[in-house]
Amino acid sequence: MPAVVLVGAQWGDEGKGKATDTLGSRVDYVVKFNGGNNAGHTVVIGAEKYALHLLPSGILTEGVIPVIGNGVVIDLGVLFIEIDALESRGVDTSRLLISSNAHIIAPYNRTIDKVTERFLGKRQIGTTGRGIGPTYSDKMNRVGLRVQDLFDPHILAQKVEGALDQKNHLLVKVYNRRAITVEETVEGLLTYAERIRPMVVDCSLVLNQALDHGKTVLFEGGQATMLDVDHGTYPFVTSSNATAGGACTGSGVGPTRIDRVIGVAKAYATRVGEGPFPTELNDEMGDRLRKVGGEYGTTTGRPRRCGWYDTVVARYATRVNGLTDVVLTKLDVLTGLERIPVCVAYQVGDIRFAEMPVDQTDFHHAMPVYEYLDGWTEDLSGCRVFDDLPATAQAYVLALEQLSGTRISAIGVGPERDDVIVRHDLLG
Repeated sequence: MPAVVLVGAQWGDEGKGKATDTLGSRVDYVVKFNGGNNAGHTVVIGAEKYALHLLPSGILTEGVIPVIGNGVVIDLGVLFIEIDALESRGVDTSRLLISSNAHIIAPYNRTIDKVTERFLGKRQIGTTGRGIGPTYSDKMNRVGLRVQDLFDPHILAQKVEGALDQKNHLLVKVYNRRAITVEETVEGLLTYAERIRPMVVDCSLVLNQALDHGKTVLFEGGQATMLDVDHGTYPFVTSSNATAGGACTGSGVGPTRIDRVIGVAKAYATRVGEGPFPTELNDEMGDRLRKVGGEYGTTTGRPRRCGWYDTVVARYATRVNGLTDVVLTKLDVLTGLERIPVCVAYQVGDIRFAEMPVDQTDFHHAMPVYEYLDGWTEDLSGCRVFDDLPATAQAYVLALEQLSGTRISAIGVGPERDDVIVRHDLLG
């Protein structure tokens, strides 16, 4: 049975939660391997709508074991608020496993995030202010707190003291904020220790043993390719590796065990936060896509920037992730458009780029080169096989497939769990 990585192929919010949920009944484990509660997945099941921020989407599927890997940073308060909210709606969360090596978002990380972003002024990154970046910074600076530290109060206090030695100087002398005490931080974190203890495991061991026994493991990425800290539109990126390689480092499963890499992309494009976005629409059409597509952040509620499908980005995502398949979501949002532009290249001055420019400056100034495809007016929500789609919708999908360089194996035609056309088996 396969190990499958599922990642966003654009700037996030592509519908990864629905894609994961679609596969849910056929997988045994769903692993979140990067990010934190700075992004979310929305899953619609019948009349019920679930907004997940920190928990893997597999938490909603009976029998699936959801896992939070070592590459994730965890806000313990948010974790248990989310668990309690699902439990109150009858969702069983007792199967959740958490890596002992996952890092904890301390209260001072949230404070640093918010004051730093305000301090940047016009140079703001557009973070969610939830402490994600500062926690990853602590991890790389080797002053971070890990889940396992909750079970040794002495070690926890030592690590908090070491982190605050520097951070309090920054807060007081640069940002004019009060100092944070070691005692208040440790006391707050230790309130979660006993509740989280039964969930904590050696994530690498559990997942490799599962694969050894023929189980199917789905690795679910947060954020997306163009927000990857190495391969995205730096510095307007997240603080972790949201590309397929992050599945290995964020879970402890080696790359030779990965069988398939699935990218999720909308039939158009969106972005939240700052940074370049070549196909962005600052007009009535952008407003239409936002309204019809319900383009507001699951975690923040921020309106998403909207634009046309970008095949330069799609080809780039195919390359850096090694995509074997694409799940194309929200095709139905384009219904009613007479013609649909698709970006096939960029123009920067006298230079035309068919692939992603090497320099960020060129990408920032890139003007999209469009090809125009015929639209359709028919309702797509009842389509369940490819031939059910109107001929022009089929042609649109096939054009994106050819221009993106990866087969489109599933197509979302509505918000419901079953509003999906499967062209190729994603687990076969």
